[in-house]
Amino acid sequence: MRFLKTDGRLIGVLLVLAITQLIGWGTIGLPAVVGRDLADSLGMSLPAVFAGSSVLYVTMGLCAPWLARAFARHGARKVMMVGTIVSAPGYIVLFFAREPMLYFAGWVILGMGGSATLSTGAYIMLNEVAGRGAKNAIGGLMLVTGLSSSIFWPTTSFLSGHFGWRGTCLVYAAMMLLINLPLYAFLVPRRKIASGDGGGPVKAAPPPAIPRSTFGLVVCVITMNAFVNFGISAILIELLRAEGLAPAQALAFGSMLGVIQVSARGLDLLGGGRWDGITTGLVAGTALPVAMLLLMMSEGATWAVAAFILIYGAGSGAMAVARATIPLVFYDQAEFAKAMSMIALPLNLASAISPPLLVGLLTQFGSRGALGLTFVFSCATVLILVLLGRRRPQVAAAAAT
Repeated sequence: MRFLKTDGRLIGVLLVLAITQLIGWGTIGLPAVVGRDLADSLGMSLPAVFAGSSVLYVTMGLCAPWLARAFARHGARKVMMVGTIVSAPGYIVLFFAREPMLYFAGWVILGMGGSATLSTGAYIMLNEVAGRGAKNAIGGLMLVTGLSSSIFWPTTSFLSGHFGWRGTCLVYAAMMLLINLPLYAFLVPRRKIASGDGGGPVKAAPPPAIPRSTFGLVVCVITMNAFVNFGISAILIELLRAEGLAPAQALAFGSMLGVIQVSARGLDLLGGGRWDGITTGLVAGTALPVAMLLLMMSEGATWAVAAFILIYGAGSGAMAVARATIPLVFYDQAEFAKAMSMIALPLNLASAISPPLLVGLLTQFGSRGALGLTFVFSCATVLILVLLGRRRPQVAAAAAT
């Protein structure tokens, strides 16, 4: 009976997080759709516009270690409510921006809010509710939030076409306060740490004896894959246009990516507990260099672009689940929030560097420059995952087999 109650509570939290994460990630993808409009309006270059996303990720990364204590003391619900309130003024500042300084200030504010509300906070909240079932819960959340680009790229295009990019910023600020904040405040239960066996509260176990070198490998895998995934997502429309696609075609193919990513995450979710994050990463990670190599050798053929979207979408969708769940292989519930907060700093720094670096390579050397770098990073990720597979704790290794 208690299991059913926990399940019902978990489903409610998943529904709230699905909506709020969809909005959170979808709205910050503004430059991916209206980057050229932003550049023309603010008198900035296209790489400088994408640097706004870099400022966001740097801010998120720098705030993450400090927030670890807040998550532990107050729980994810309160921290995410405060983060939502902080995020709304970020869009208002973007609305008023007339020059680069105010533009970047807006992204700093959004980064402060995002550090509390995007991904890390959601995973910690699910871990608070689900305990050892957090892997499936995270996979379920990603099944929905993977649609953020598919939903919000066309939405941003529609809103900017009718209200301009400034009006779109005001709409997104209103969504933070009128949708996300009430959902956290009224529909998320107060923190109650789940036990591993469905019984009463249990005392936190001591941290597992995980070597620092293993933690370093975990950080490397997550960071390099984040560099690839966040960078490609940010520049995908421009990348496809560089391959010779018309703007409407590039938007259509780019919007398909989210649907394919969600499908791949669904397959991982159907696997339940039959494989862990490392196994998912090994299978999915091999698809990424294959997809990039195919696009580099195709010279912009439509069939190759479609194949790239299919293969890369499937691989990156499943890798997103692996990124979030690999720490569960090595860390228990008591240490998960601390580990995720520590990983968030390099992860967000890589996510910050990636879009402007890749768009710079795209501008200077064409699509081959951006694809070449992400190809190297993807190959390195697979090699490190092989090493991590050999370092699984005994319990996790037994579960993986």
